[in-house]
Amino acid sequence: MGKSENLRSLPKVDAVLEAPVVQELTGRYPRDLVVDGVRSVIDAWRREILEDGDASGGRDLSIEKLARDLQGWLEAKFEPSLKKVINATGVVIHTNLGRSLLSASAIKAAVLAASSYSNLEFNLETGERGSRHSHIERILCELTGAEAAMAVNNNAAAVLLALSAMAAGKEAIVSRGELVEIGGSFRVPDVMRQSGAVLKEIGTTNKTYASDYRVAVTEETALLMKVHPSNFRIVGFTHEAALAELVELGREISIPVMQDLGSGVLVDLRRFGLPYEPTVQESIEAGVDIVTFSGDKLLGGPQAGIIVGRKEYIDKMKKHPLARAIRLDKMTIAALETTLKEYLDLEKVVTTNPTLRMITEDKASVKRRADRLAKRIAGVAGGLADISVDREVARVGGGSLPLAEIPTAVVVVRPRISCAALEAGLLAGGSPVVVRVKDDALLIDPRTIQPDEEKELVEAFRIALSGGDA
Repeated sequence: MGKSENLRSLPKVDAVLEAPVVQELTGRYPRDLVVDGVRSVIDAWRREILEDGDASGGRDLSIEKLARDLQGWLEAKFEPSLKKVINATGVVIHTNLGRSLLSASAIKAAVLAASSYSNLEFNLETGERGSRHSHIERILCELTGAEAAMAVNNNAAAVLLALSAMAAGKEAIVSRGELVEIGGSFRVPDVMRQSGAVLKEIGTTNKTYASDYRVAVTEETALLMKVHPSNFRIVGFTHEAALAELVELGREISIPVMQDLGSGVLVDLRRFGLPYEPTVQESIEAGVDIVTFSGDKLLGGPQAGIIVGRKEYIDKMKKHPLARAIRLDKMTIAALETTLKEYLDLEKVVTTNPTLRMITEDKASVKRRADRLAKRIAGVAGGLADISVDREVARVGGGSLPLAEIPTAVVVVRPRISCAALEAGLLAGGSPVVVRVKDDALLIDPRTIQPDEEKELVEAFRIALSGGDA
């Protein structure tokens, strides 16, 4: 059968819709969508016939085949774009994969907030309108020692709000070495410009002293600002003004000091063998007036920008018009409150908070998991790959502790097919797996694989190594 015959044999839309196998789909999906799907499948068949030319004989153009293609088309329409993936990279706070995972309790709290009415902005004691800020303010103040607190939808928004409320139309003094750009082209100078604050750079890229701030202060100065360098570091011949020096200067000249901590952490990570990272509590204790940090990085909670510090400044932010535009939704508030309350037990939070658990898991534990996983992958590889276990380093990610190398163990997969083909197969599966590729091998780090994901990962390898045959 040639091209012309195949084109004439294409089923008619009306005939397809009357077929029982298609009517069954009409009962499960909106009829208009089924009609669109039938037309789309027939159009696709027509294009294939035209592209194949006269070499398109033996083509199955039955209504049964069309119904199968139609079902696939309909399922794809309803398949969510945002999918669960298995993070096997060893990067714990992976920005491209959604950053921090929520604890079981935080997930439960978010689901409850989403599935029922709540006292989001209702005071149960007075029976009158309440504030959504109240749900997280008390616990934040208890954990950090701050006078007041609030949270918005991310740390960039927190910085923008703080600058808008405290320094719009006035000068904000920042060290030149802290005018960084982090992920998503977020640039400190751009955010300051958007806020209406006038950026005043001081010092040099590698050295800034407290005296540089003092000399730069004018009657137009509204803020002394310190910015965490995130995933950027200057090493060698460097100097930066100590936080205590800035606070002392701010008190002397009656100008507030603001610190953008970036990731933000509530526990001293040195106890787990990680590099020092200043805690939020240390900044508040040092006398910083306003501290901003993220909720979904080292804190291990949902996406949020958290602001803690002096009540007089936080009250101004709560009343600022921008605050409504960047406020948190009820699910995020519920998850954030629960995440924060888990920090009341510092010994337990290391196990309940997935981010802290993955960062602090000891190498021996990861090695045992890697050995077990290697055996399971080898069992389904069928000789199509060489499997071994090796030492590697994991990363915290998300711009947090960029110089920290966490000792870990990885499963090394050297496939008979190309690494690119196997990687593509793992991404195309029902449970997409994201891996590291190094020296023509795929590295699987159990550190970021959740315990209940191992079975899915092994099955994904089986399918990908066998060429996609489920």
